[in-house]
Amino acid sequence: MEEIKDSISIIEENRSLGLDGVFSKVNGKTGSIIDKALLGEEISVEDGIHLFEIEDMDEISALALAADQIRKEDIGDVVTYVVNRNINFTNICNVYCGFCNFMADEGDDRAYFLTMDEVAEKTKEAWKIGATEVCMQGGMHPEIDGNYYIELIKTVKKAVPEMHTHCFSPYEIYYGAKTLDISEEDFIEKLKDVGHNTFPGTAAEVLVEEVRKIIAPRKIPTEVWIRVVKKAHLAGMNTTSTIMYGHLEKRHHWAIHLGILRDIQKETGGFTEFVPLRFIPWNTRLFQNSKGKVQKGPTDLDQLKMYAVSRLMLRGWINNIQVSWVKQGPEFAQFSLTAGANDFGGTLMEEQISRFAGASYGQYFPPEEFRRLTREIGRIPAERDTTYGIRETFDKNGTN
Repeated sequence: MEEIKDSISIIEENRSLGLDGVFSKVNGKTGSIIDKALLGEEISVEDGIHLFEIEDMDEISALALAADQIRKEDIGDVVTYVVNRNINFTNICNVYCGFCNFMADEGDDRAYFLTMDEVAEKTKEAWKIGATEVCMQGGMHPEIDGNYYIELIKTVKKAVPEMHTHCFSPYEIYYGAKTLDISEEDFIEKLKDVGHNTFPGTAAEVLVEEVRKIIAPRKIPTEVWIRVVKKAHLAGMNTTSTIMYGHLEKRHHWAIHLGILRDIQKETGGFTEFVPLRFIPWNTRLFQNSKGKVQKGPTDLDQLKMYAVSRLMLRGWINNIQVSWVKQGPEFAQFSLTAGANDFGGTLMEEQISRFAGASYGQYFPPEEFRRLTREIGRIPAERDTTYGIRETFDKNGTN
């Protein structure tokens, strides 16, 4: 903790010098890459690898300050959040991802499977406290099929017709289609027909097959994740994009992953945001059985670099970059907003996947706290909808 406090102090001290002052301390290659991004030129995957590898604090400061400047130019000073509720409908799963401690075998004491009535009730409760979105994902229960996912959407829409459904990862789309023996396109259309709105771009982990084969060998391969996401976009459905990092992958894999997301966005334009998700190691089999070979999540500086490099690499293509108060804690998430990010994520209510992995946060984060933390860094808080339409902008100096 002291190390990141010292690093933040250096970054803040350099911030007072301004970009020009910091650039005088930066070596040629790092400076030229950052300068390209500031001028609106595309930086390559190789450039991204270089930036992820830098360790000098002056160079990291320049990277963070440049990312913050690009954020300001491209997005402005508004920091957004969404009022939503997570509904993890079951934790029964037969995929056994090494990084997950959420799943349980059927019959396990921790196993649960919500009824449709329970899903409806949770939806109504969320609407009553101002939620505009329910985010639903769950374990890959061996006894459910694509019709179950369709019924979930119908249940939410019947309970609250206006509620936005943000549900089902690319893996769940693939699984739903396969269980019904139909194409992924047809399954997406079936979901659209009952009013489904958007998909979370989770189950991405790291889009490099040599990594995926180790951490989640029973999940869909990289090429299938890409294929399904493109099909969702081409059907007119938006998705988020994510990375789950800080386990056994290397830094160059991060830049490769960002390059893949950028290429997809160039083709489809369907991503609404990029969400880096730090690996929470403590209760996972991947970490506990690794004999020290798996990292304890990314370092704090690597998290800052992830926000900053993604802002540079995705410039002009994916403009919204989200911090994760669940995985980082509110204060560090707040500081990350000064390194290229512009969105605080959602209030969530009952996020369970990160908590079972060992995260300290995940139950609920009040909108008032999002607004307070935003104002503390001199930015403007605003509530958004799922696709980044602004519902309400709050006074920069207000008390609400």
